[in-house]
Amino acid sequence: MKLTILGGGGFRVPLVYGALLTDRGEGRVTEVVLHDLDDSRLYAVARVLAEQAATVPDAPEVTATTDLDEALRGADFVFSAIRVGGLEGRADDERVALAQGVLGQETVGAGGIAYGLRTVPVAVDIAQRVARLAPDAWVINFTNPAGLVTEAMSRHLGDRVIGICDSPVGLGRRIAKVLGANPREAFIDYVGLNHLGWVRGLRVAGRDELPRLLADPDLLGSFEEGKLFGTDWLQSLGAIPNEYLHYYYFNRETVRAYREVERTRGAFLRDQQAQFYDEMKRPDASALTAWDRTRAEREATYMSENRETAGAGERDADDLSGGYEKVALALMRAIARDERTTLILNVRNQGALSVLDADAVIEVPCLVDANGAHPVAVDPLPDHATGLVCAVKGVEREVLAAAENGSRTTAVKAFALHPLVDSVNVARRLVEGYTEVHPGLAYLK
Repeated sequence: MKLTILGGGGFRVPLVYGALLTDRGEGRVTEVVLHDLDDSRLYAVARVLAEQAATVPDAPEVTATTDLDEALRGADFVFSAIRVGGLEGRADDERVALAQGVLGQETVGAGGIAYGLRTVPVAVDIAQRVARLAPDAWVINFTNPAGLVTEAMSRHLGDRVIGICDSPVGLGRRIAKVLGANPREAFIDYVGLNHLGWVRGLRVAGRDELPRLLADPDLLGSFEEGKLFGTDWLQSLGAIPNEYLHYYYFNRETVRAYREVERTRGAFLRDQQAQFYDEMKRPDASALTAWDRTRAEREATYMSENRETAGAGERDADDLSGGYEKVALALMRAIARDERTTLILNVRNQGALSVLDADAVIEVPCLVDANGAHPVAVDPLPDHATGLVCAVKGVEREVLAAAENGSRTTAVKAFALHPLVDSVNVARRLVEGYTEVHPGLAYLK
């Protein structure tokens, strides 16, 4: 099978290739095409992949190209992990938002809206090209904001685009671990939108073990989310929220922490990865060693401002290994080989969550087989969660409308309606600030 990776010069591509190297089954991926707009980044990542494959017999063949149509032709799967505007754009998203006293995180709040506004037109173009050049391909979307971008692409690809995220996987794994359960044998009752969901149950052999966790403060406070949110708040919710909900529940503290740091997360990653790509220009440098070192630092500092605000300390070693590449591989296996499995994915609702329409992309457990991913019907959310999900989905729809119509007024509306933007005037200033720094937003009139 042929896998095309869009954003093939991206730093995390070796995680995907590393997962492919572990797959020895029939019908596995044998050809990987990396596509990126930057030749030098493609060269750097290709060097890392070559070192990964050096001791693996029959490793998938890797080629690289800057021609998007060439990359897509004949693809069986297309993995989309693009970053429109690069890490410089992410740093700008954070800076412009923080100047207005609001959150600039890349998927949540003002930063997520700005990122979505410049990414959706590019993602739609990709979807249209896939429909024309590789109509039988399955698109696996990891491009952020993942739910929003998946919904934009689904308007052209239907259910053949599926969004993935490692956050629910990591959360479920942590809960299962503290309960002494095997994550592979547990059903995680998770529902919401991407980076906006809650675990409401964890069933093992038909028994929900989550109440036992919520009733034990010591157990509840022993893992990442317990440290991050506090045991009292989790017990009040009666659920375990995705870590990204910390931006909502503790917004004031998080914004203050982000404004006080020397460099925002985007600026840190921009500088850190620039060093890696510069090092890859030296022919004598060990690509894999440099990549491993850079990745370890990247993972260890993930959401560090939030953890500092909560007094949560450093991340546990088990949480430094990522996970989205394993979800991608499991998804490809299930579809290509009809290896039926259950995964938490971003898919069109199709009636699974009654409060949203059928075409709204949500993040829920799905049954996956050769025909794709099928969302499992879930119980309604409590009112507080329903309100938040509906509000954020409404913002996503405004972003999609602004991207389609090029309407600056609609873009202002998207910012103003977000729960973490506290004024219409702030929304107007955000649009002004973002259009000044992002050429990709010049289409807004």
